[in-house]
Amino acid sequence: MPLNYKTKNYDLLGMSAALLCLVHCVVLPLLVFIPIGISHNPYIDLLFLLIGAWSVYKTSKRSKRTSVKYMLWAGLLLITISIAMDIFLHLHSPLMYVGVAVLVAGHVLNMRTHHQSKQMRPQQEARHEK
Repeated sequence: MPLNYKTKNYDLLGMSAALLCLVHCVVLPLLVFIPIGISHNPYIDLLFLLIGAWSVYKTSKRSKRTSVKYMLWAGLLLITISIAMDIFLHLHSPLMYVGVAVLVAGHVLNMRTHHQSKQMRPQQEARHEK
């Protein structure tokens, strides 16, 4: 199945949201040491989670590979657990970083899978014409 424009956009949106969340989670604690009045707000993480959840839903709905679907949903689950721990228990968990890595890897794998199937399609059509 060739990668259509919407699926590519959902993958890019999901990767972007995950990477922005990662930057937010890594850089913001460092800015706490600078007295400019910035503090960590887990509700910003929640916003990234909602954007990522929408992207994962749309991407997994269109993806044919179950391994991609499992990776996307597992990454989203790890991020959700990390954010819940931050909101309710005030604990910062490294699950966020693992979840982001799994989520980005799932989106990249989905894009590569569709790109490869798009390249294979003309070869398969040429074989059928013979």
